[in-house]
Order: sequence, then structure tokens, then C-alpha cells
Amino acid sequence: MKGIAWAAALLWVAAAATAHAAGASLPKGYEKWDMSKEKVIADKNSLFYGIHNIYVDKKAMAAYRKGGPYPEGSRFVVVQHSIKDAGGKPTKGKRNMIVLMTKDKKQTATGGWLFAGFTAEGKPSGVDTVKNCYECHLKEAGSRDLVISRYADFR
Repeated sequence: MKGIAWAAALLWVAAAATAHAAGASLPKGYEKWDMSKEKVIADKNSLFYGIHNIYVDKKAMAAYRKGGPYPEGSRFVVVQHSIKDAGGKPTKGKRNMIVLMTKDKKQTATGGWLFAGFTAEGKPSGVDTVKNCYECHLKEAGSRDLVISRYADFR
């Protein structure tokens, strides 16, 4: 019985995190924020397979340079494109997805961050923010306030 209650509580937390993320929207003007160089993820098994850029807002940038921690309201947007082969060199293809990460202390199920996924057109994608976002960020960057990328790789 205790196991069932625990499982139900976990499902409720995951559903609440996903529902809140579904109400998130892309910040207007994020394309004018500081933008990283292109990063190529060639692992076809990765959720982020493709070429992507990271956009960092002003509130997050000072903390990003130091490796965290991030102030409330810090935002990151990742725009991912498919990979096209141009004579053996990977080049940007069409836009595949957009991801938002916002520091929000109310998001206790996802370590104090709101994660939200969007289609190439900017509509909510319905991505499971606990499984596809938070769990990976916790594993890869638990000691860096859940931000996987590093400023040194940004430029």
C-alpha cells in the first residue's frame, strides 16, 4: 500500500510539472539574447541529435560565466536544427525543436527549474519534462545548478 501511495505521489508531481510546462511560452525576443556558437550533437540516440544554439538572457549570463548558481528568473532557450550533409560537413538543416529552461523556485519536482519543450513553430510539444529534461540535467549537471552547458563552450 505504501508503494502504491508513493507511486501515485510521483505521478502527481510529474503531471503537475508537465501541466505547468504546458502553460509556458517562449520569451519574446529571445533571438536577441547572447547566442552560443553552433554545437553539433552527432549521437543519433541523443534527444538533442542535431545542430543547436543556446540563447542566454541577461539575468543568467553573469552566473553562467561563473558556472552558477542562477538567480530566480534566469532563462535559457535552446534551438535545435537537423543535420544536413554538405560535402561531408554537417550543416544546419530545418529547425526541429526549441527548449526553454527558466529558474523558478516553485518547480520543486524539477529542481527549481521550469523546463518546456516546443515544436519548430513554437507550440508546446508535450515533452515529459521530468523524464526528458530534469532527470538528464540532474545526472549531467547536478553540481552546476542543473545547467549542462558551460560558458567556456558557449563562445
